[in-house]
Amino acid sequence: LFDGPAVETRREALRAIEPAAATLRASVLAYVRQRGAQGATDAEIQTALGMSGDTERPRRQELERGGHIEASPRTRETASGRQAVVWVVRTFHFDGKAF
Repeated sequence: LFDGPAVETRREALRAIEPAAATLRASVLAYVRQRGAQGATDAEIQTALGMSGDTERPRRQELERGGHIEASPRTRETASGRQAVVWVVRTFHFDGKAF
């Protein structure tokens, strides 16, 4: 049902990015860590690191799944006026404890 050009294109993209993915993940983590408790939205990470959303979001998701970063309870307004999740390194937990 979902076989076809889109699936193959996605696989090709994964193969192409794989060698650089670890470096890109490290860059995203370093930036979010540098921001401390202030954290960063996806758009802020993309702007600061010069990454497209198609590159940054999967790396941020990998860091989240790996337990390195988490969504804070805060949001910030984007350039389009929408609210965006603020991501923080897990050392800045927002579970009611001081950070």
